[in-house]
Amino acid sequence: MNLTDSIQYLKGVGPKAVENFHKLGIFTVQDLLLYFPFRYEDFASRGVFELLDGEKATIIGTVVTPANVQYYGFKRNRLSFKIKQGESIVAVSFFNQPYLADKVEVGTEIAVYGKWELAKQQLLGMKVVGQVDSGFEPVYHLTAGLKQTQLVKAIQQVFNDGVLEDLQENLPDYLLEKYRLINRQEAVHAMHFPEDMEQHKQALRRVKFEELFFFQLKLQALKNKEKSGREGLLIKFQQNEIDDKMRELPFELTNAQKSALNEILSDMKSPYHMNRLLQGDVGSGKTVVASLAMYAACLANFQAAIMVPTEILARQHFANLQQLFPELKISLLVSGLKAVERRQILSDLASGHTHMIVGTHALIQDGVDFYNLGLVITDEQHRFGVNQRKILREKGQNPDVLMMTATPIPRTLAITAFGDMDVSIIDELPKGRQPITTRWVKHEQLSEVLKWIQTELLHDAQVYFISPLIEESEVLDLKNAEALYAELKAYFGAFAHIGLLHGKMKNEEKEQIMQEFKSAKLDILVSTTVIEVGVDVPNATIMVIMDADRFGLSQLHQLRGRVGRGVKKSYAILVANPKSDSGKQRMKIMTQTQNGFVLAEEDLKMRGSGEIFGVRQSGIPEFLVADLVNDYNILEVARQEAVAVFKTADEPVHRWLIAQVEVGGGFD
Repeated sequence: MNLTDSIQYLKGVGPKAVENFHKLGIFTVQDLLLYFPFRYEDFASRGVFELLDGEKATIIGTVVTPANVQYYGFKRNRLSFKIKQGESIVAVSFFNQPYLADKVEVGTEIAVYGKWELAKQQLLGMKVVGQVDSGFEPVYHLTAGLKQTQLVKAIQQVFNDGVLEDLQENLPDYLLEKYRLINRQEAVHAMHFPEDMEQHKQALRRVKFEELFFFQLKLQALKNKEKSGREGLLIKFQQNEIDDKMRELPFELTNAQKSALNEILSDMKSPYHMNRLLQGDVGSGKTVVASLAMYAACLANFQAAIMVPTEILARQHFANLQQLFPELKISLLVSGLKAVERRQILSDLASGHTHMIVGTHALIQDGVDFYNLGLVITDEQHRFGVNQRKILREKGQNPDVLMMTATPIPRTLAITAFGDMDVSIIDELPKGRQPITTRWVKHEQLSEVLKWIQTELLHDAQVYFISPLIEESEVLDLKNAEALYAELKAYFGAFAHIGLLHGKMKNEEKEQIMQEFKSAKLDILVSTTVIEVGVDVPNATIMVIMDADRFGLSQLHQLRGRVGRGVKKSYAILVANPKSDSGKQRMKIMTQTQNGFVLAEEDLKMRGSGEIFGVRQSGIPEFLVADLVNDYNILEVARQEAVAVFKTADEPVHRWLIAQVEVGGGFD
């Protein structure tokens, strides 16, 4: 038997079982070896006096009473007997397992795994274990039709046939010695059948390092390929023209903005291909940095494109760019344009008449051709899939790429996770911005909030009310936007002008409502999360989020960031009666900090990396056992070692590692 053999050749694995194995992603013998358990049952025997109430454990003792089966109700029964361990007599009960009576014989020793009930000195039995087997037993994720015993037998068969000896070591000796890692064969065996908890920890440590190390090697390989294999564009612009434009701005850039802009411009001037992530907290001023980068591209006779997730945001960027660069031809490409208007935009783009273009997904459609695309920017990059971003890049001849996100990721984790990209951080808010006061109130306190808002409206405040739903739901008891709009109109009457905005509206309607709110024709805007990202109304100072516990920390932070964009004091009111502990925790965290990077740390702890990064969206793989958040220390060490490999890529051992990456090394 070989590692590459199909599992269909294993004894006892018939056609139906093969189908079930395939559902788990197990096709070959090697796949089976690397299909690790997600937890272990500890069947090691324990003394009665060691056990805590409710603890699961194995007790070994001598049977002192015969098995007695009592039947009651429909197909319900209880098997009971007593065992003696030392001087202790322990009552054992099994429910609905009468067949175990055959294994209970007075005077013989038996090992029973179950839950200990201290008060009754009783063990609620779960299974009878053979004494020789008492120890760690693996528990695997399964699919319908496949049993644990079937999977374990298949794995044991592979081990018994000696196939593990064919599994080659893929880490060099210097790493094994440096980090005291056990070898690959030992690790794989101990992942399935550890002798004790210490051996399991060592196996887990080895597998996590291997996964993360090869992940980082792949990212470094991508980064090196970008910088050497594919020549970038040499975007030659005059720095003094950028400086002149910066002096025209009605505000001075923060030091963090200047630093990020310099990093981006330096990349653009170099012959290497730029692949950079610009991340910054809500309201930190990423847009103006991106705009100046676009301007630099245009100064060098290239075109620049920015793709954003919503039409509202696209129109806002378009208006800002027109104001900043009145001397340039700037176009807006969104869905729903009139045919004649769309044709003209596409013609201007293909002929080079258009310098900059802002668009939604419409930018990546067929028929959108550029004359000389030099810079591609993706705003809120996690909203677009890997393939969507790739399509936009391929619209030009290897243009420089800048991705932006206002979903903060802790700096070190961002650099580590996005190892194939350079990372610029804007971690400083513009001067004059006041901190946003955040309050958490219960639904029954809403009337007090409304009275306070009425007072604030007298001082020209503008207010957002956010609802998680558009219309009433029979399933969820949540405040919906339409009902909220009706209630607020009834409460405020002629005192306030109120608008309603949600994703199901036509684009023209949405644009009209937003313009009315921006120009202060509306005092209150009731909206769904369609305004979550990037919407900028400096006069809006109050954000009320209904059923706030229904949102994650990142989304709450984005919504809160729609206020506090001017010089006036701003407030965020979270209205929620959370039932879960995590809901209460999110409300407390939001009132304690408005630092997006601190919130990101908390969000990562609460939700894990898969949801934060969006595994499918970002291209970050799902690991077998490693986790980008909980195993951050291993991840950082793995990154440092991967960087070192490519710094001295000519060394034989490093050439060997890089060759493994090219053929898909690691736990793939």
